Amino acid sequence: MELLDGKMIADKVKQEIAQEVEQIKLNGGKIPNLVAILVGHDGASETYVGHKEKTCAQVGFKSSVLRFEDTITEDELLAEVNKLNQDPDIDGFIVQMPLPKHISDQKVIEAIDPKKDVDGFHPANVGRMVIGLPAYISATPDGIIELFKRYNIQTSGKHCVVLGRSNIVGRPIANLLSHKGNPGDCTVTVCHSRTKDIPSFTRTADILIVALGQAEFVTADMVKEGAVVVDVGITRVKSDKTKSGWKLLGDVKFDEVAPKCSYITPVPGGVGPLTIVSLMKNTLKASKKEVYG
Repeated sequence: MELLDGKMIADKVKQEIAQEVEQIKLNGGKIPNLVAILVGHDGASETYVGHKEKTCAQVGFKSSVLRFEDTITEDELLAEVNKLNQDPDIDGFIVQMPLPKHISDQKVIEAIDPKKDVDGFHPANVGRMVIGLPAYISATPDGIIELFKRYNIQTSGKHCVVLGRSNIVGRPIANLLSHKGNPGDCTVTVCHSRTKDIPSFTRTADILIVALGQAEFVTADMVKEGAVVVDVGITRVKSDKTKSGWKLLGDVKFDEVAPKCSYITPVPGGVGPLTIVSLMKNTLKASKKEVYG
């Protein structure tokens, strides 16, 4: 059993991006510029945006955060999005979700210029990804693909079972792994909350990707010997064994599943560290106009 070490891979990719940015600087080119919009004071969102700022500094990008109170109206936020769309110095920007209840996430996503949509959520980018055109791919699926590439995991002809059908993870990763090429060429089954007898599918999976948001849902009897298991779930549960009083659990019961696997991601430290790196990769692509020319 080998661990898919997302942190180690993320550090490598960051070094590669930093070297490229250094080269751009030396050649007098434009330094990539990423902006984040943060509405309100959600703790998790503050943490994510903080990580993004730190990573931008590590790779040599310009970055800034536009902060707004959660009293901002939908129209006011859409006007701010439009300003960023029009600003030629800004290569990419994200609007940190979740937004307050009175603002439509979808409306805001659709207001972002697809050329600057480095989160990869705009329908234009999702559509491009689905038909295999160059696109900004959303962070978690891109992180999984990066892990498979770096660990040279063979996917061609393999049966991949995806648990979860969210637009952020399940649907895009199922689509990407069914594309021609490597990683890709998988036969993909998507299971979800209405699927009858999920274990009958997971036991046939050469590659199992779990993104349900249910702590320790996958147990050893659900996994085939030698499978590759990617655990996207992360749930905070109370624990008297840690200093913080909390511990993070994935959707897979790691201790009992890991011995059966050829590869497995830990939680934390698996897919998570690669999500912010994906954002950096997309921003670099945006500054080089690689996707939309």
